[in-house]
Order: sequence, then C-alpha cells, then structure tokens
Amino acid sequence: HLTAVLVALLVTALWSSSWVLIKWGLVDIAPLPFAGLRYALAALLLSPIILTPANRRALAGCGRRQWGLLIAFGLLQYAVTQGCQFLALSYLPATTLSLMLAFTPAVVAVFGVILLGEHIGWREMLGICVFLGGAGLYFAAKDLPTGAALGLLIGAVGVLANAGQHLLGRKVNRDTGLPPSLITAVSMAAGAAALLTTGIAVQGWPGIAPRGWLIVGWLAAANTALAFWLWNRAQAVLSALEASLINNTML
Repeated sequence: HLTAVLVALLVTALWSSSWVLIKWGLVDIAPLPFAGLRYALAALLLSPIILTPANRRALAGCGRRQWGLLIAFGLLQYAVTQGCQFLALSYLPATTLSLMLAFTPAVVAVFGVILLGEHIGWREMLGICVFLGGAGLYFAAKDLPTGAALGLLIGAVGVLANAGQHLLGRKVNRDTGLPPSLITAVSMAAGAAALLTTGIAVQGWPGIAPRGWLIVGWLAAANTALAFWLWNRAQAVLSALEASLINNTML
C-alpha cells in the first residue's frame, strides 16, 4: 500500500508539470488536436505491450463485458476527461482548473460508496471538506479572465468525467484480472483514437513548430505512456477515494 501511495505521488508530480507544458503548447496548437496527438503518440509507444504472447492470450480470453469496460474506460479517461481539460485550459489559468478538479474527491466519495461499496472514514470526509472550503475561498476572491464562464462550464464537465474515470478505473483494475500495462495500452488506444479523430474534425490538423513537437513528445512519453501505466498499477491497490485525494496534491 505504501508503495502504491508513493507511485501515485510520483505520477501526480509528472502530471503537475503537464499543466505548465500544456499552457505553453496551447500558444501554437489548438487544444483538441493537441490532446489527441499527445495520447495517440503515447498509445503508439505502448502498442508493443499488446503484441506480447501473454497479453494476446489475455485479450483473446476477454468477454464482451471486459472489452466494454476497457473501451468505456479509455473513452472516459482520455477522450472526455482530457479533452475537457485541454479545452478548459484555453480559457482558464492552470491553477484555476487544477483547483476545480479538487472537487473530484467529493464526487468520487459519494459514488464510490454507491457503486463500489467503499467505506468513507471521518478523516477522508474532513479532508474533502478542507478542499471544498479552500476552493470556495479561492473562487470568491478570484478575478477570472474574459471567456471564463465557458471555461468553467467545460471544466465542470471535466470534473464529473474525472470522477467517473477514477471510479471506472478502480473497477477495471480491480475486477478484470488484466495486468495494468495491458489495461493502459488498450484503453489509451481507444480513447486516443476518438480524441484525435474528433480534434482534427473540429479544429483541423495543427501546424506545429519544433518546440511544440518537443512538448508533445515529452507529454506523450513521460507524462502519459509511463505515468498512466504507473497510475493503473497504483489503482489496483488504492481505493478510488485514496487515488483521487492523492491526485489533488497536483494543485
């Protein structure tokens, strides 16, 4: 359990740097193609995992329910959650959107009890209340930029999607019996395909300078392929609420 906590903290540190890199990249790259390229390249890097004999046998043994869970998890975690975050970052400061995601544990806590049968202790409830109180103080005193209303709406959808992917990710990693590396590779391929296709259809293929490709490449390799594989390993041990609370240290 301690190892899983430390791994989750390491991943959160990597994802924290993503917010700064994404803001830099959004200067030149439209948000949806940017997100789609990041996850498509990461899925390409992870694709050899699917081709190993053991993983091919594991996938061959999957029923409709397992495939449905994997694809739904990929669409929710990557296409919806990450698409909303990239779009919202084009309207909001990184800190503001990160703080909005602090509401995720409250949503996860409620639905984790209902859907996963997880228990909430008084310390978890106290932590959630502290986060919500701090977020309220922040937004009460914050002057947000023009267009922030749309960014806040997109961010709110992203918060709900983020809570959903925590819950679904916990279920997939706990119940399917598949290794975290295979779950990461298959779900990311499904989500990335949907995100990149939608992004190009809506905002077109972006012209990207060398600095932009460096940002996309680093985000794909370190902050996505490696980070999400480690995150799925941690989710096999941590409860959905634990994972979302650790993830909130991103702020």
